[in-house]
Amino acid sequence: MEDEYDKLIRRMNPPSVTIDNNSSPDATVIHVESTNKPGILLEVVQVLTDLNLVITKAYISSDGRWFMDVFNVKHRNGSKVKDEGVISYITKILESDTFYVPSLGSSVGLKPSLDYTSIELAGVDRPGLLSEVSAVLANLGCNVVNAEIWTHNARAAAVVNVTDDRMGCAIEDQERLLTIKKRLRNVFKGNNDLKTAKMTLSPPGSMHRERRLHQIMFAERDYEKVEWVEQEDMEDFNGLKPEVSVLDCVEKDYTVITLRCKDRPKLLFDTVCTITDMQYVVYHGVVHTGQMEAYQEYYIRHIDGNRVSSEAERDRVMQCLEAAIKRRTSEALELELCTEDRVGLLSDITRIFRENSLCIKQAEISTENGKAKDIFYVTDMTGDSPVDPRTIDSIRRQIGQHTSLDVKWNSSPAKPTTHDETRMSFLFGHIFKSRSF
Repeated sequence: MEDEYDKLIRRMNPPSVTIDNNSSPDATVIHVESTNKPGILLEVVQVLTDLNLVITKAYISSDGRWFMDVFNVKHRNGSKVKDEGVISYITKILESDTFYVPSLGSSVGLKPSLDYTSIELAGVDRPGLLSEVSAVLANLGCNVVNAEIWTHNARAAAVVNVTDDRMGCAIEDQERLLTIKKRLRNVFKGNNDLKTAKMTLSPPGSMHRERRLHQIMFAERDYEKVEWVEQEDMEDFNGLKPEVSVLDCVEKDYTVITLRCKDRPKLLFDTVCTITDMQYVVYHGVVHTGQMEAYQEYYIRHIDGNRVSSEAERDRVMQCLEAAIKRRTSEALELELCTEDRVGLLSDITRIFRENSLCIKQAEISTENGKAKDIFYVTDMTGDSPVDPRTIDSIRRQIGQHTSLDVKWNSSPAKPTTHDETRMSFLFGHIFKSRSF
């Protein structure tokens, strides 16, 4: 709980946000200053990430009672943030009192709806799993409003928001909810489940969906190696396997985490989310992205104020951060589907994928104003071979002419950073050697 002194300090020093489009030639620079509190870094990063902004650089300092961060951001298309509505929204959110709450709830800019039932699922992954889950929900009279599904290292996690297909509102009948829970647990358990499948109901908008998925996968211990996927693990990321190191900075009494991996959207959110949920605090840090590679450096302590104290803890931090990087990354084919929404649509689409021997590795399901926009990341059943274009043509014929199915291949392999980028990556570490805080 926040004590009265902290509340007084916060009232005397309200948060300040400065958004500058002049100091950098290719990015918008956002300065955030405020009194410090647990989880504040994640909340700031969450706000920027939910606006689909790409964070190319960041300088983090939150030692003591004050929090000062600088973020270089731009849109996905590479342009600066010049929309006055977006700029006003960032300023309003980060400077408002509502920003000082334990969680920002659902995605920024969207009010959490009370008109759906939120279902969380966790268990062992297998081909056709999403198709089976969707079929069960359709058979039980549930319409999927939106959902997100992740798979990694033989585990699967999903947050699915559903309504009653006849009433269009949340399902409140307890007996029906128990039936849904029982059926979904049976589906997730399968015939060869290595551990108990989980299905829970949570209040809508109770937590940011992607952060919740990180927590579910962490609880499922997806960072632990599974023997039959280990070879696949070594070959992903187009030859750029994430490099994570955990070292001691004894003179400053910190543990230093460095990460180097292929760059992608939301990477910073994923790593900061995992560090926070593992009960560590980032006191200082630097983030820099090159042409295709990202470098992150964090000076951390556990929330009890201690550094990482054992080799086992060090290994666990490395494994968990590597898992955080990989959960959202898949060397898969991206399919974007747009069509009129209807009850049972997700069940029909995923059944067609399964009948055409496609395996869904990740999915984002959304509906708005009677339209469905779904993104699927798919591979063949082996996960080793490219998806045959004839398979996509077959799927198009089966889903009908009134449904748009766009194909987007993954980005090209990452390139090594240049000598100048490498020097810039380690600049922050040199600052620590030469200056005290």
